Amino acid sequence: MTDLDTTPTELTGRFRGRLVLKRDVFSTVERGTFVTPNGEIEAVLRRIDVVPWWSYRMARHFLKREARGLAIAGSIGIAPPLLYLGREVLVRGWIEGLPLQLARPEGDLNFFRSARRALRAIHREGLTHNDLAKEQNWLRTPTGYASLTDFQLATRFTRRGPFFRMAAYEDLRHMLKHKRRYASSFLTATEKRILSRKTLPTRIWMATGKKVYYWITRGLLNFTDREGSGPRFVNDAPLLTARLKQHDGVRDAVIVAFPDRRTGTGLYAFVEGERLIEGDLVRFLAEGGGSVVAPERLQVVERLPRNGGGEIRTDILQLVAMNQIDLIDSLLGSESEKEVVARIVAGRQNLRDRFAF
Repeated sequence: MTDLDTTPTELTGRFRGRLVLKRDVFSTVERGTFVTPNGEIEAVLRRIDVVPWWSYRMARHFLKREARGLAIAGSIGIAPPLLYLGREVLVRGWIEGLPLQLARPEGDLNFFRSARRALRAIHREGLTHNDLAKEQNWLRTPTGYASLTDFQLATRFTRRGPFFRMAAYEDLRHMLKHKRRYASSFLTATEKRILSRKTLPTRIWMATGKKVYYWITRGLLNFTDREGSGPRFVNDAPLLTARLKQHDGVRDAVIVAFPDRRTGTGLYAFVEGERLIEGDLVRFLAEGGGSVVAPERLQVVERLPRNGGGEIRTDILQLVAMNQIDLIDSLLGSESEKEVVARIVAGRQNLRDRFAF
């Protein structure tokens, strides 16, 4: 039994873990349930008791910053509420919703209006998020509103001085970058000017510190966080996908990441073709040589879901991989698309884990 199979001592009898959502050198994040005075509720645990010794001090610093941010933003309904803070653990509430890269609010002006209101709300409290360039830190709730998560880099300012104004400006600019991607036709002239003007500290960081940061995290530590998918998705998935496409019977293939309790991040391969046997494909991957481990899940499908432009709907496949199928219907349009997805859902392989944010 590993440390991750146990509950932290200070939460014994209160938190019951079900699935690891993310793991890196600064923390492990788990989904589960937490006992409150009003009963057991869905919750998320961030724990630092199993991080390496050399990152512990920074991990504890991040933990305290997140607790402070959640205590403020959670109390005004912009983020999950803070439920418990210990020396090496933090428990927050769970919000049903999709991260931006899956929700993809194309042309959804109401979502970005709610995102702007969310920023105004936390800024009124003197809080800046400081990590909103990442799409996974924005959630789209089932009602279409924006919610924020991951406050490890958040800052609480005691006065609205120049440093606060610069940080708040960067929060807004990063939100507008997402609006430009998904709803560019609704950008105002003022918003376009904001997008074109980075603050001086940001320009300095982009020219100097960011390069050093990438050298340390991606080079020395092999730590990647592209949409929260982890290094296996960034490093291994492209190699595995290319190998699968070399098989004569494979028309197309795509790999998505999903949280896996054993490995932290698992890979789920969807392979389009006929008369293919999944076991044969796994052996075909092994015959390719190299040290890359085969995907934890591999599913053969008759057809992959595609949009009108012929691009594979990785957002749909991501939800299938995470067994979060109750959120798929709202993303489907035509009956033919629903039929394709229904067949994939019926044959899905990750039936045990139930993932949500």
